[in-house]
Amino acid sequence: MTDPRKATNETEHRQAMQELQAEMRAKMRAAKDKRGLIVVHTGNGKGKTTAAFGMMTRMLAHGGKCVVIQFIKSGSDAVSKLLRGPNLSWHHVGDGFTWETQNREADIASCRSGWNLALDYLRSDDLDFLLLDEINVVLSYDYLPKDEVLAALRAKRADLHVVCTGRGAPAELIELADLVTEMREIKHPFNAGVKAQLGIEY
Repeated sequence: MTDPRKATNETEHRQAMQELQAEMRAKMRAAKDKRGLIVVHTGNGKGKTTAAFGMMTRMLAHGGKCVVIQFIKSGSDAVSKLLRGPNLSWHHVGDGFTWETQNREADIASCRSGWNLALDYLRSDDLDFLLLDEINVVLSYDYLPKDEVLAALRAKRADLHVVCTGRGAPAELIELADLVTEMREIKHPFNAGVKAQLGIEY
C-alpha cells in the first residue's frame, strides 16, 4: 500500500487514501467478536492512570457502571472529586508510595484488602468497567500472588472490561491482556528539578 505521507501530488494522495480506506473497511468487516477486554497500561512514562480515567469517562458517558480501586496511592485522587454519581464507585486502599511506607507487611495487607474488593466486583453482574489502578506495581513487588490475580482475571465475566495500570506489568499479564500500551518516558520535568504540577501530575 502506498504511504499517503509520501504522496507528491493530489492524485497520488487520493489513490493512497483510497487504498487505506479499503484496507480499514476490510478490517472492520472482519472484526465481529464483542467481549469484555483486559487492558494494560504500563511503562515508565507518565499517563497510565490518566489514560484509564479517559476510558472510564467514556464508559460513564455511555451509561456504564464503573468502579475504581486504587492500590498503593494514598488519599483521594483529584479526579474522584470531580467524577461522581450513581454509576461510579471509588475505593482508595493504598497507604502511599512504597518508598514512603517502608513497611512491606502493611503494604501487603492494604493490597489484600483492595484485592478482596476486586474479587467481589469481578464476580458482579452489575458492572461494566473495573479499573485496578497500580495493580501492576502490586504484582511486581509480589504483594499479591501473581497466579491468583491472573486466575481471577481469566475467570472474569465475559463482558466485563478490566483495566490494569502501573509500571512493571508482568509478562504473564501482558500475554493475557487484549490491549497493552507501554508509556515510554522521553522527557520529564522532574528530572530537571521541576516539582509536580497541580492539574498535570495530581
